[in-house]
Amino acid sequence: MDRSTTWTAPDKPWRGLAVGIILAILLAAGGWYAIGVRGGPAKATAPAQPPPPVPVTVATVTRQDVPLWLPGIGSVQAVNTVTIRSRVDGELQQVFFTEGQEVKAGDPLVQIDPRPFQAALDQAVAKKAQDEAQLANAQRDLNRYETLAQRDFSSRQQGDTQRAQVAQLQAQIKGDQATIENAQVQLGYTMIRSPVDGRVGFRRVDVGNIVHATDTNGIVVVTQTRPINVIFTLPEDQLHSVVQAMAKGTLAVSANSRDNKTHLADGVLKLIDNQVDQTTGTIRLKAEFPNTDNALWSGEFVQAQLLLRTDKGVLTVPPNAVQRGPDNLFVYVVKPGDNTVEVRTVQSDRLGASVAVITDGVQEGERVVVSGQL
Repeated sequence: MDRSTTWTAPDKPWRGLAVGIILAILLAAGGWYAIGVRGGPAKATAPAQPPPPVPVTVATVTRQDVPLWLPGIGSVQAVNTVTIRSRVDGELQQVFFTEGQEVKAGDPLVQIDPRPFQAALDQAVAKKAQDEAQLANAQRDLNRYETLAQRDFSSRQQGDTQRAQVAQLQAQIKGDQATIENAQVQLGYTMIRSPVDGRVGFRRVDVGNIVHATDTNGIVVVTQTRPINVIFTLPEDQLHSVVQAMAKGTLAVSANSRDNKTHLADGVLKLIDNQVDQTTGTIRLKAEFPNTDNALWSGEFVQAQLLLRTDKGVLTVPPNAVQRGPDNLFVYVVKPGDNTVEVRTVQSDRLGASVAVITDGVQEGERVVVSGQL
């Protein structure tokens, strides 16, 4: 009989303890996953910080004189445009101008062959001299008949016939004088002179060609450019304002280049057309410019601006400061104490490209935000 004895723990209790330990480990791992991976219970957060200040650009509300310009599209038109044509037929013998040259009224331009017209004048002068000689002889005969009639040495019929002859020759001399004057006019047409001050264009006929009074193209065109006109249009809604302003005095007009980037000249309004163009709903206006520097060219398209009035000492802000809401206009006004902003509803008389005129909502000296509002 073996005295040694071996003790063995019961099987089932040991197995239960092992299962409990494994379950505890799994529960701990699941809790870590729930907390670490899925976020688990929210950690305690720090108090919310206010948003940092937003940098903006500001401008001061100021008072200034603001002109009201009415823009319109127009074209430059010469005061006078003259197509030089010959009034007689003949050979073009001489040209006295250079293309593009500026001429004065009365300057010679071209010479038509004058010889046929000079011959016609000389013939008319000779005819008058012949008739004057006949008249002198007839007048002497009439004096003789009147002297003889007083002594009954001639009949009354002879005296009457001679008087008729004298009257006929007198009338013929008047006709001769008219012929002479007509020949002088025709001869004068052979020297063509500029009727206006202006600039000549391209020569259309060369020396040696025969020109006719019926030619339609003409010899050259002279345009008067000093002064010069600009014809432009405005909407008919502005017609009455312009008429009322024009009744108070002369209105200034500015002409700029077609792209509106270059200022060309300053002039004055001269005319408002007498009817509205119903197809476009516009009214035409004419402005006159001295054009001493030839900045304006006939036929050129320009941007015209009519100075309707100048508002004196009005409150103004940059146009970028004015924001549009669903029902009104507003600006951001900077508070003087803490440099924060407040929204202020404003009323504007007009919003221009460079300045906005404010009639209510802000005071002179206040600062408004012009950029950085978003």
